[in-house]
Parts: sequence; C-alpha cells; structure tokens
Amino acid sequence: MFDPDIAYQALTSRDSRFDGVFFVGVTSTGIYCRPICPVKAPMQKNCLFFTSAEAAEKAHFRPCLRCRPELAPGSAPVDSHHRIADRLIRRIEEGLLEEQETLADIASEFALSERQLRRVVQQELGVSPIELRQTRRMLLAKQLLTETSLPVTEIAYASGFRSLRRFNDVFQARYRMTPSRLRKQSQPESMATVQESAELRLSYRPPYDWEAILDFLQQRVMKEVEWVNEGAYHRTVSLGSSRGWVRVSHLPEKQALKVQFTTTLTPVLPALLRRLRDLFDLDAQPQRISEQLSQDPLLAESLARYPGLRVPGAFDGFELGVRAILGQQVTVKAATTLSSRVAQRFGEPLVTPWPELSRLPPTAESLTTATIDDIASLGIVSARSQAIQALAQACASGALRFNGAVNPDVVQQQLLALKGVGPWTASYIAMRALRWPDAFPKEDIAIRNNLGGVSAKVAEQISQVWRPWRSYAVLHIWKSLTPGKSAASDNKV
Repeated sequence: MFDPDIAYQALTSRDSRFDGVFFVGVTSTGIYCRPICPVKAPMQKNCLFFTSAEAAEKAHFRPCLRCRPELAPGSAPVDSHHRIADRLIRRIEEGLLEEQETLADIASEFALSERQLRRVVQQELGVSPIELRQTRRMLLAKQLLTETSLPVTEIAYASGFRSLRRFNDVFQARYRMTPSRLRKQSQPESMATVQESAELRLSYRPPYDWEAILDFLQQRVMKEVEWVNEGAYHRTVSLGSSRGWVRVSHLPEKQALKVQFTTTLTPVLPALLRRLRDLFDLDAQPQRISEQLSQDPLLAESLARYPGLRVPGAFDGFELGVRAILGQQVTVKAATTLSSRVAQRFGEPLVTPWPELSRLPPTAESLTTATIDDIASLGIVSARSQAIQALAQACASGALRFNGAVNPDVVQQQLLALKGVGPWTASYIAMRALRWPDAFPKEDIAIRNNLGGVSAKVAEQISQVWRPWRSYAVLHIWKSLTPGKSAASDNKV
C-alpha cells in the first residue's frame, strides 16, 4: 500500500509517471480513474486508492469512460510475489485460465498450493484469481467495444466468454449498461462498418525511445516475417490456428503505440497484445529504473542521453532462441542473414498487403522434422544446427516453455542443459524472451570491452550495483559503444 496523502498529491499533479502505479476510486460517483484523468480532481475525502484495476472493481467502482483504466500501463515485477502475480496475469492473457481448469491446476503451474496462490494474488492485487480473470476479460472487452468495430459476438469470445448471453449478463452487472449502449456512447457512426483489420492502442509510461527500439528491431529483421518501413514495425503472426499480420506505429501525443491487426487474429487477441507489450517493453517503469542505474556514474551520461531506452523483447520465445543460437560468435548482420534463410526454408507462405511480408515464422514443430543436414545446408555450422534442433524438440514436446508461468532461473537451467547452448545464449534469451529485467550476459565481448576489457567475472562484479535492472544497463552499454568497437566483434543478436 502507499500513503494516501502522497497518492493524492500525485493525482492532483497528473504526473504521467504515476499512470498505472495506482488507481483512484471516487466514492461520490462510484467511478475509478487513472491518476492522469482529465476531469477535475475530486476532494481528498472522497478518494480511495488502489494498486490495481482489479481491486477497484472488486470494491464496486466502475471504470471511467474518459481516462479508460484499461489503457493504463502495467507494472514491472520487482520481487517474488510481484513476479508470481505478474506471471499469473500473463498466463491469463495467454489462455491458461479456462473454465474447465481448477484453481489447483493453475497453482501447479507455479509450483504453489492452491492456498498459496490465493494468498499471493490477494496480497499483491487485492482480488482472488477468479476475480482477476474476470476483470481482465471485462477491460479487454471494453477496449474492443470502444476502439474497434468488431461485432459484439466476436468481442465476447475474444475476451474469453463462452457465450454472448453470459458476456451481456456480466457486462450489465459490472458496468450498469449493455455492450451496445457503451459502443453507441464511445464510437462515431463512421466506425459501424466491419473491416478486415482493426486498431487498438497500447499505452506506456514515458519517456519512450521509439526510434531506438525500432532501429534495434530493424537491424535484426527476419526477412519476409518482419519488415520495418516508414517508422512502423510489421510482422506476420501465427498463434494457435489463427494467422494474420500486425503493424505497430508510434503515437507520441497519446503516449501509446497504435496496433493494427487483421480480424483473423481476434480469437487470440489477449495473447497477441501480451506479446506486443513484451516485444516493445511497454510495462517498464523508466523512472524507477533510472533512479537505480543513475547511482553508477558509469551509466550517467547514457541515461541522460537516452532516458527512454527500453529492452526489446521477443514476439515468440522459440523464434528468439533460434536467433540467439545463430548469433553465437558472429555479427548482427551475419545472424540476421542466417535467420532469414531459416524463415524462407521452414516458414509457411502468407499473403499480406505488402510483398516484403510474405511468410510465417518457422515453428518448433517444423524444425523438429528437419534433419541436421537440412539446417546445415543454409550455411549454419553443424554444432549450431544440432543446437537449433535440440531447442525445437524441447519446445515442441512442451519440456521447455517461454510462457509467463515458468521461473526465468528454471528456464535458463533448462537451456544450459541443451548441447550447444552456453551461458551467454541463455542470458540473452532470458533478457529478451523471458523479459527478465535482471539478466546479464557477462560473457558478451562488447559489454566486457566497454567496461575496459575486463573478464566476465569482473563484469559480473561491476554489474551488482545495477540490480535488479541489469538488462536495461546492458542496453545502455551497447548503445553507448564507440563507433568501430561493435563493427565485427560483437554478438548482440
């Protein structure tokens, strides 16, 4: 919890750095808002403060139609309970919490008892796991009703409801209006027609260095699967049985990214949005990260120059794992060339509006059926071909998963058990695919050179002051490399 007086000061200042950190419930109206809501600030005596939207809704507050709490950026995990709650939310969005699963089944995913899981979620979010799921569904439904012209029936199923009747009943009970009424209030008539694609916004907590993250991704595009053009990121998507494409651009005036997606992806929308938030690191708290890293003079200049630097994530963990293996001891350009060959050989064709975007990413299943010679024929040395196939087999069998329910330390140990995967590769995958904020690939030659040519052991010792945000320190170290030092010796894939 936090001091109500401090929270009220933050509310009246409308400082965007507090957006998503807390929500305010106004007892005189029964509505809860983000601290950046444009309406006149209520009197302090009428304010109740909550650490999550779920807790506010459990207290019977309705979401504000002006500031729209569902757009508030998330919170980065910082301790074990925060990580468990964060991982549980991710698993909800990835489709874990279906009606047929018991709470005991869900708890087993986290190596917890049912009672422990209830206690952690209640302590961190102020609600039960079932209430958490319900609120996440409702907030997504509200965003889809407000921002898209998707049919209400499709929105009901995309939000996780099994029937339109159940969706209507819950929506009416929770928000005191029907879905159709909310849509009429929120949308102009021009949005009434159904289109082949739809758009949503994903907010972040500023500052946000869009140019830096876009440049990072552009240098590493898997051709035909990804494309960066005119300040936007494009990629093909395969989630479950759904196929389509997304286009992501920046809305700096809204402090958000605009996501355009094909309506064929509507059935997997929660998972799609979760992956995009991870890819673009939208849940980071730059103020908190900067406060910690700025304690070291070594990073002070880079922090001042690039205050919104984020850690690019991964849209798909297996895909990133393949890239990391291909990037062992070679340049970024060489690794990108090899990954593009893998996509062209093992990715399925897909028709999109852009000729540069024409193939789905290779899957673990497609690579398990390939022989070592098939992979090596693309110019990939035998040892890495074997490592890629071992990774594919582990992922296809379910033995290795990059989802939100698995502890990053456990995944790194599983990766290290694969032949051909060393500490640098495992740390790099943890940093990007697992979104682990404290990952530190101390073996990275570029990091060691930038720290004065030190050994991996000394680099590890130097990094201790940056914890728990060492992944962000890594990006600043890479970003601040002098020209020429990273030309041919780095392995920052």
